[in-house]
Amino acid sequence: MHKIVVVGSINTDMVVRTAHIPAPGETILGSSFFITGGGKGANQAVAVAKLCGHAYMIGKVGNDVFGKQAILNLQYEKVDTNFVYSTDEQPSGVALIAVANNGENSIIVAPGANSALNKDDILEAEEIIAQCDYVLLQLEIPIETVFAAIEIGKKYNRKVILNPAPATQLDDALLQQVDIIILNQSETLLMTGIEISNIQDAAWAATWFHEKGIATVIITLAEQGCFISDKSFKGIVRGYKVENVVDTVAAGDTFCGALAVALSEGMHLKDAARFANIAAALSVTKNGAQASIPSRVEINAIFTQV
Repeated sequence: MHKIVVVGSINTDMVVRTAHIPAPGETILGSSFFITGGGKGANQAVAVAKLCGHAYMIGKVGNDVFGKQAILNLQYEKVDTNFVYSTDEQPSGVALIAVANNGENSIIVAPGANSALNKDDILEAEEIIAQCDYVLLQLEIPIETVFAAIEIGKKYNRKVILNPAPATQLDDALLQQVDIIILNQSETLLMTGIEISNIQDAAWAATWFHEKGIATVIITLAEQGCFISDKSFKGIVRGYKVENVVDTVAAGDTFCGALAVALSEGMHLKDAARFANIAAALSVTKNGAQASIPSRVEINAIFTQV
């Protein structure tokens, strides 16, 4: 079993389903409400664990009921939580999520303890980063903490995968230490200024990242699949159309976790991207973030036939 350490956010998601996403100033009635585990970091760690990778989580929660439950949720999914820290200084992170009937969503995140995950916490977890094959990160924790985790990963020649979400401008010094970047169209636009409307746009955006020193670029394109670019291949890996979309909340996180697992098992990038596309497509057929992540059996049933 290949070891993947995920450094990132841990949230409690409070989800309301409704007919449509409310406009500014609009009050509408929802049809249902539920609470579930979330946070991009935790979602990706659960995806790794569900897909038969050995997932280690580095994150921080508040010393409150949400934080305690979040740790139990991760442990239930067989994620190693030895480096999930608790703090009395901040409440646990929460996300308020509205999900429309067509599956689209609107999310407000109050990061809480996620914003208190710091360089000292990362240094304390150095031993586990040194043991892992891949380091998977997002941007729902402080940039300085992301940088610290990347630096330790590179110290031990580990592969660093960055999912720059929520997107922001990043220093070249950080980008040049990233091996693989995974981002969607809106994140690509914010970071590069290039709007993706065709394969040529995607190729230009990939070149922008290559020039920053990133060897492998993956731009997700929803049901169209993803555009991948490295020394071995540049082009589209097709996606899988879902007729009845229920909830798109964790599709991107599922893709990231699945890709990390596939690559850690030695799959070629094209096959790993197809594996991740299937995982993401299956995830939108279920409610919730971590609860929607499919099993390895579900993915393999499709992966081995197409």
